[in-house]
Formats: sequence, structure tokens, C-alpha cells
Amino acid sequence: MNGFALAALAVILTFACCRAPAAEAAATPVRDVPLATRLGADERGMRQYVLVILKTGPRRVPDGKERDAMFAAHFANIGRLAKQGKLVLAGPFGDDASGWRGLFLFAVPDIEQARRLTATDPVIVNGEMVAEYHAWYGSAAAMMLPELHEKIAPRKPE
Repeated sequence: MNGFALAALAVILTFACCRAPAAEAAATPVRDVPLATRLGADERGMRQYVLVILKTGPRRVPDGKERDAMFAAHFANIGRLAKQGKLVLAGPFGDDASGWRGLFLFAVPDIEQARRLTATDPVIVNGEMVAEYHAWYGSAAAMMLPELHEKIAPRKPE
């Protein structure tokens, strides 16, 4: 090897040796304890939720003002529960022959609490939809979805 090649190899080895510990340190994440606490995370970074599957109910509210008002109130209820920190995620499914219409992911520890929250929704009250409940253990980072959604959703005029 010529002098230039040896010098280049020395630089590369020095860089690699000096960078390895830093790379290992970067690969080992540091737990953000205040964030974990704010999100309700356990020692694994997880928490308990209740997943609610909304399905077609026994009574389809006819098209018109009553239906429009029901869905406006449904969306207002979703917004209220999200602002309270109870509802982490909500949204509809596409057309589904089995009757699945949408879902709620509640940040509550048990199904009974999720039942009480779901009972406040006009689509449930009016029989347009029925709810199916499932306890779910998932990442506490899901609690950040409403906050992140607010940053990317278009602002509504007030």
C-alpha cells in the first residue's frame, strides 16, 4: 500500500472505532420517563385500552334532517371524548358485508367504562349502530395520536 492508502485506512479505522460506541449508544433508546408517565405507560411502554367495533344496528335512521343531526352529534361526541383524553382513535371502515361500520379506541382500563362512554354516542342511542367491546393492551404511544392529528388536520373555521 502506498502512503496515501495507509493514511486513508487509518482515518477510516479511527472513525469506525470512535463512532462504534456512539452508534451503540444511539441504538439503545433512553426512556423518556416524564412522557411515559404522561401517556400512562407501564414498565414496557404499554397500557390498557378498550377497542370498540361499531356495527350496523337494528334501526337505520332515515335520510334527512334527523340522520344529519345524529351524525353531526356523533362527530361532536367524538371530539368531546378526544378532548377529554378518553378517545384515542376513531374512524370508519369501508363498505363491509359483515356490518362493521367503525371503531373507537378508548384509553380506559375496562370494558364497563368504555360501555358508559359509548352510551353517550347518538348513533348508539338511536340504534343506528351497536358496539362490540374488546380489551386491548398496546403501546402507550397511541395516546399521542389525537395531539398529532390536531397538527396535521385542516383547521375548521369557527
